[in-house]
Amino acid sequence: MKNRKKMCFGVIIGTRAYFNSELARDVRKQLLKTITGEGYDYVILPEDATPTGSSSIETREDGLKCAALFRENRDRIDGIIVSLPNFGFEIGIIHAISVAALNVPVLVQACDDENDKVDLDSRRDAFCGKISVCNNLYQYGIPFTDTTLHTYSIYSDLLAGDIRKFAAICRVVNGLRHARIGAIGARPAGFQTVRASEKILQASGITVIPVDLSEILAAARKIEDTDPQLAQKTNEIGKYAAIPPEYNDKLRIQAKFGLAVENWIKANEVDAVAIQCWDSLEQNYGCAACVTMSMLGEKLLPAACEVDIAGAVSMYALTLASERPSALLDWNNNFAEDRDKCVCTHCGNFPKSFVMSDIKLGTLGVLGRTLGKVNTFGAVYGKVKQGDFTFFRISTDDPAGCIKSYLGNGTITDDPYGMDGCIAVTKVEHLQKLMKYICKNGFEHHVAMCRDDVREILQEAIESYLGWNLYNHY
Repeated sequence: MKNRKKMCFGVIIGTRAYFNSELARDVRKQLLKTITGEGYDYVILPEDATPTGSSSIETREDGLKCAALFRENRDRIDGIIVSLPNFGFEIGIIHAISVAALNVPVLVQACDDENDKVDLDSRRDAFCGKISVCNNLYQYGIPFTDTTLHTYSIYSDLLAGDIRKFAAICRVVNGLRHARIGAIGARPAGFQTVRASEKILQASGITVIPVDLSEILAAARKIEDTDPQLAQKTNEIGKYAAIPPEYNDKLRIQAKFGLAVENWIKANEVDAVAIQCWDSLEQNYGCAACVTMSMLGEKLLPAACEVDIAGAVSMYALTLASERPSALLDWNNNFAEDRDKCVCTHCGNFPKSFVMSDIKLGTLGVLGRTLGKVNTFGAVYGKVKQGDFTFFRISTDDPAGCIKSYLGNGTITDDPYGMDGCIAVTKVEHLQKLMKYICKNGFEHHVAMCRDDVREILQEAIESYLGWNLYNHY
């Protein structure tokens, strides 16, 4: 991912004048403390900006003041957090959000009553008030995110967890709505499965930036052997993966290709990339793209094979959600001993920390047999370590004119498998049901994965904010 600014939330404290204002002051103080404690920034009205104090919003006029402040900070605010110390008044809150018109995710949090403190000085009624606020958001067509429980104490550990999860949702939604996906080279003719509609992607704010592979190869060939950046890149590859001595002389052309790709990505402010790796690069330049893609992924800049643009978007969504590297795999081989297991593999593009162990470089297995091993060096070899993962895939459905997707969790096992390249033996409950869904609904053979559980984050981002069709596999 490109270097991001510190995440910032617009904060709204809702109130009603006949409730104890001290309760709102306490909530304001603790909420802001939790936000900053989690490493985030905030924008909120000054405490004396409204008649009720503590920057609490009640009337339409209060809401308009807040909306003006939010508009002034439009470029800073990634999401809005609404907190209800008491019943609140929906009029001020809904005007603050609707008039600001930031089009960012909204989190609605409300505070518990203490059932032995429900006198007029102590009661909150936020349990009821939250329903009214959410009803207004629904009426105005403003999507929002709910908290783990309907209400809880502002001092609960649930607050920090909900804010972290909400931050991830904001990253996914805002990141995808402004994503720039590089497409280096033409889609290989033999991979019609990865065709995608740029226009359907653009309707969700995802822009595809194409470049002919010949331009990248020309840029690579122009890099002088004495260029200090080349020496740095060669050294970087050597530290990243073990290299068999017989291929040391291939490092220079591999490094030049990687450097040319990274320079183009930087110049075009690309967030994720899909690269033509089969088989023009090997025939016309003499190396594989795998280690370049692997190292990009390790830097949180996902790289997909075979110009799979929708695959790159899927990887980027997982990386935004988890802030960890993602990989693109094939649903590739059955596992006869257990029909909930299958072997997921690719020639060798997995990021090192996705594999979670040391990796080495070699040649492409399939293409090496036809093009010669000397022309296919650069594949990553690694057996993925055991652990949990989230899988995700989007596809542009041209006949339906929409983006569709599927999502789920699984486990990578320790089962051995005698194949070269990057290997992950996976177990997904009800895998046969998933495979039927993928086949019947025209999804590609590629799937994106990350080593974290981000299912709920992606589900919320897609269903509440992005509006894509989603199958959530259980």
